[in-house]
Amino acid sequence: MTHPLSLAFLTTFEVGPVEAVKIAAETGYQMVGLRILPAAAAGEPAYPLLTDDRALTEVRAALADTGMTVGDVEIIRLKAEPDWDLFARFCDRCEALAARHVLVAGDDTDRARLTDSFARFCEMAAPHRLTADLEFMPWTAVPDLSAALEIVTAAGATNGGVLVDALHYDRSSTTLAQIAALPRDRVNYVQFCDGAVPYDPSTEELIRIARGERLFPGQGGIDMIGLAHAIPEGVTVSVEVPHRALAEKLDARARAEMAIAATRGILRAAGR
Repeated sequence: MTHPLSLAFLTTFEVGPVEAVKIAAETGYQMVGLRILPAAAAGEPAYPLLTDDRALTEVRAALADTGMTVGDVEIIRLKAEPDWDLFARFCDRCEALAARHVLVAGDDTDRARLTDSFARFCEMAAPHRLTADLEFMPWTAVPDLSAALEIVTAAGATNGGVLVDALHYDRSSTTLAQIAALPRDRVNYVQFCDGAVPYDPSTEELIRIARGERLFPGQGGIDMIGLAHAIPEGVTVSVEVPHRALAEKLDARARAEMAIAATRGILRAAGR
């Protein structure tokens, strides 16, 4: 069964959203991922899609012209005191883009409060026809798949999901058996990349690699074929391969081409 492929925001991080849509269309992806809210705590610039109506109109036109759709939109960070008004504006923009999924990160170390916040965001996202997909990352308050699934299950929202990122699966205590056992209705999309093995497990290095030094699927030490076997058939694969050093040598379109070719190779090898 074919997996729809989406060009993740970070793979072509240096281009604007209109250019990202065009690159995705030209290189064979079915979807594109966009970022509206910053992922980093500080130092990351604001993104115009949240407030600039002209930018929104231009992206919508590019989507219509190319036949592309928006897969996921980034990023909701659930902290101890979430900005719900900001999140409401975010959801409005997601709906205007006809987006499908929202990447959610959990930063609140109070598990009960984080679960309540996740449930509230799911409720907020539902009228906009959005799923809320909780990504586990080793350095966050949701460090592995077990934690993510516990929160998503306890929240009880039908549009809540667990987001499996290949790098975070490999760097956490998560197993392929756990991924394969995820309920199908809790997996809306997954993220593919590769990474060097062995690796420095310090938080600083985990974050640095995740944000700017990933490898194309099949070029590192992660069991990508095993992961391809473990994910549900037909689920969307978001290809997320930020590599800042490579970006100094190759333009965004070339890297998008390399990323999709590598991902297709893994899927073919896994019989997908």
